[in-house]
Amino acid sequence: MTKIIFFTHRLNILYSNMILMSTRLKVHKPYTLYEDGDHKFIWLGLDESEYEKGVLTNQYLITDGNEGILLDPGGYFVFERVFQNVGEFIKPENIKYILFSHQDPDVIGSLNLWMDVAPNATIYVSTLWERFVPHLGVEVRGRIVDIPDEGTRIKFGSSEIIAVPAHFLHSPGNFHYYDVKSKVYFSGDLGAAVFPEDKWYLIVDNFEEHIKYMEAFHRRYLANKKALSRLLSEIEKLSIEVIAPQHGSIFVGENVKKFINWLKSLDRIGVDYLWP
Repeated sequence: MTKIIFFTHRLNILYSNMILMSTRLKVHKPYTLYEDGDHKFIWLGLDESEYEKGVLTNQYLITDGNEGILLDPGGYFVFERVFQNVGEFIKPENIKYILFSHQDPDVIGSLNLWMDVAPNATIYVSTLWERFVPHLGVEVRGRIVDIPDEGTRIKFGSSEIIAVPAHFLHSPGNFHYYDVKSKVYFSGDLGAAVFPEDKWYLIVDNFEEHIKYMEAFHRRYLANKKALSRLLSEIEKLSIEVIAPQHGSIFVGENVKKFINWLKSLDRIGVDYLWP
């Protein structure tokens, strides 16, 4: 029986077991957002300490049976945490695909490490960035698939992953990934939130309150309204129950619709925001 698992206020009591706390350290353990038999969609935890350097990032694992897909595994400083947490669910050598939304260092910076510990993984990235990957000091010939601008579909176990074109939001070669079975939409940097110190939550509860953590990023980083409207016309064709961004907090239930409607309401972004 399908189970969609969400955080609610009543689950806050679990934080005493999920979070190890010291003066400057909060470590959040992985959390399963979706589970149906052998198919899972997992958030891979978070380390709020300075050890992870810079803006906090989310990584996700999709499993089907004993195989896995790693989504935006992150930069160098998060590798140890992500590697350990992946190992709670599958063996690293059973990672079948590593999917990248774009080329930013907080997305792709640990690739040279993953190429060693996940020797059977095939890399998916926009065709724009394939020739830049060797600058990470990694040999990818024979292990990389260039995603064309129009996107692609990737068969995975009992499901299918759709690479949804999200170009110029913010990267010119950018993809989101939709897991057809779980109905979870990985939105890359779309939905990013930047929290003040000592503020963080995994699931958005009060959407209206959450807007203030998202607005500056979306107005400055997204290229223009045309690119955003193009993407929104595509994702409205999908049945989405969860939107999981690479930064910030996850949208579930009614907050999925609220987030999409908020994106529609943004009047000036990118070039129109800078030079109105």
